[in-house]
Amino acid sequence: MGSNGYVSSWYCLGNNVETMVGGLAREIPERLYEAGGVEPGRSPEEWLVTKRGFGFDPETLKVLLDRMCAESGVTVFFASRVVDTVGGTVPGSLDGLVLSGPEGLRVVKGTTIIDATGDGTISRMAGFPVRRAGRDTERIMAPTLCARMVGIDYKRFDRKRDQQALVDQAVKDGFFSQPDRHVPGLFRTGEQNAIMNAGHLFDTDALETSSLSNAYAWGRRLAHEYTRFFRERAPGCEEIELAATANLMGVRESIRILGEYDLTWDDFRIRRTFHDQIGIYCKQVDIHVYDTSPEEYARFQAEFESEGDAKPADGEYYGIPYGVLVPKGSINTWAAGRCVSTDPMVNGSLRDQPGCMLLGEAAGTAAAQHVRTGQPAHALDTTELVRTLRGAGSKLPQREIQREMTRG
Repeated sequence: MGSNGYVSSWYCLGNNVETMVGGLAREIPERLYEAGGVEPGRSPEEWLVTKRGFGFDPETLKVLLDRMCAESGVTVFFASRVVDTVGGTVPGSLDGLVLSGPEGLRVVKGTTIIDATGDGTISRMAGFPVRRAGRDTERIMAPTLCARMVGIDYKRFDRKRDQQALVDQAVKDGFFSQPDRHVPGLFRTGEQNAIMNAGHLFDTDALETSSLSNAYAWGRRLAHEYTRFFRERAPGCEEIELAATANLMGVRESIRILGEYDLTWDDFRIRRTFHDQIGIYCKQVDIHVYDTSPEEYARFQAEFESEGDAKPADGEYYGIPYGVLVPKGSINTWAAGRCVSTDPMVNGSLRDQPGCMLLGEAAGTAAAQHVRTGQPAHALDTTELVRTLRGAGSKLPQREIQREMTRG
């Protein structure tokens, strides 16, 4: 999402008291900074501790991730999609995946599988239990097609100072094709550059081809509409230009697995921690508006901006237990990213990219432990897992660790 999706801004690496991240979730932003890919005026000393986010250049991120994969000996198959799974001889196990690529169909065998598809594609195909937004929930959080913008005068444009008042006035004036007051807007990525996160594509189902296709076309139209809005109404944006719309839709919600542990709003609300937590996080609940009504915008503002149950205070965080990564009964398959096992409220926090990076490193570490020990995913020794993650730099402050995972 930070590269092809142009969601090139990361948030909540710290809770205003201490950092929440370590391991790859810290290494990647620091190497991005060293490569000159972080927005001007921002440094790790600030964003590792504060709740302020930072923007970055998606092209620099692409090259960095290519380099890190090469350094680690990863074989990459670009232009390939999972079209089926290869079931194992033991229930709950997979022997590989069927990919569709330039050569046609191919089977890639694997002793471990990690579903980082976002949409839970592998888990669904393998028959693991999942929950689908719009079927198992009342509504689907709308996606957004982000865009790259150039030509912004940051000596005059201030997103936090100006943007919301300008959006409110434009809605009042009937400027937009849909009266959406919830506009995350322009996030700086360079000297005169930004990514634009604007335009909710309401009632889109990312698991239906026709719905997603219509949303891409709709999102491109909205990108031009919001470009005109900023050019005509925002000081410092008189010369703004739309450089490109994203190749990858910014889907916020589609599928979540049912895992060995399901992280819930009650856990989030009391800031629960776990002996087998594989990460800690502090992003507030960020469930975007479901429609353009004033009531929906008021609901979003109360959750996102007001201190309370949905927004951890300075110094607070919640734990992420290992079991959210493990589809029920899985032997050698894990999930990572926004498709892990949570309820919709927790998903509204954990779906952000720093949280997903924590989940991804933990899933990879668990998979490596399975290869070394033969321990099944659903019965992994979580004492060993936590110690390995700590050795790699992960921020895991729990004092007590136990072999058996937390289940629920």
